[in-house]
Amino acid sequence: MAKLGEGDSRWIVKDRPDGTNVHNWHWAETDCLEWSKNLLNKLLSNLTILDGESNLYIKIKKVDIVTGEAYVNVRKGKIIPGYELDITLSWIGEAKGSENESLMKIEGQVHIPYLADENADEDPEIKVKVKEDGTEIGKRLKDAFVAKGLPIVKEKVRVFVQSMAKGGPCKEELEVKKTNVAKSAAPGASTAAVATAPAVKKDVAVAATSEKKKEGKKGFKKITLKEKYNCRAKDLFEILMDENRWKGFTQSNAKISKEVGGEFSLFDGSVTGTNLELEDGKLIAWKWRFGNWADGIYST
Repeated sequence: MAKLGEGDSRWIVKDRPDGTNVHNWHWAETDCLEWSKNLLNKLLSNLTILDGESNLYIKIKKVDIVTGEAYVNVRKGKIIPGYELDITLSWIGEAKGSENESLMKIEGQVHIPYLADENADEDPEIKVKVKEDGTEIGKRLKDAFVAKGLPIVKEKVRVFVQSMAKGGPCKEELEVKKTNVAKSAAPGASTAAVATAPAVKKDVAVAATSEKKKEGKKGFKKITLKEKYNCRAKDLFEILMDENRWKGFTQSNAKISKEVGGEFSLFDGSVTGTNLELEDGKLIAWKWRFGNWADGIYST
């Protein structure tokens, strides 16, 4: 038993001299709020919406406010993004007459109150406001922004969402590590390193038995794990089959079929599989795999 505040040395992962988190096996979280602000500014500032169409000129000036949180978790080389952002943009509009004279200039705002990873596959709510909303020209410019500007804003927001899904500021670091791992597994590399790499990818959080689907593969072993949970089987069954609880606890997308033969997807698609057997409140048998496992390799 470790002393209070010291932790148990058996469970403490000591830093390597070179500071490397090997294969991103350990949980690593990176704060991405400042990076998110910079990317959103780059995507949405000085953005032309209309440039003379119907004598209207509309432009997004800048990103005024980005509040909330944004982070990227990396576990076993898998990217788990999380973000809840409140974004405010400022825009300007001008209407001109037939002689190119200025009829009115207005200022407005675009408000995205909730951009979150849990809704990554949906367009966020976007509110458009103008200071001169009571005037005919003000309403005309606002309607033009809604018609022409919202699709552009949504497209730029999707670029941000996709960038977060790829690792945000961690993307380049992850790509470098993947390249290094690939080099180490190339012909002529250490046989021990190649043989042990797949074993590192087992998930001890779920009782799993690795299956070898393709004969002749070298370096793969069958591993059997058992875990005892101090709860009722019915409660555990309900938790594991509830995709909303998966979303809430993992802060990532999840889809779970409740039919035998149905498919499921966890951690934004990093884990996929099929329901082999389901017995309400008693039994869940899953055939599943990580996306980066070799072809034909599954666990049950």
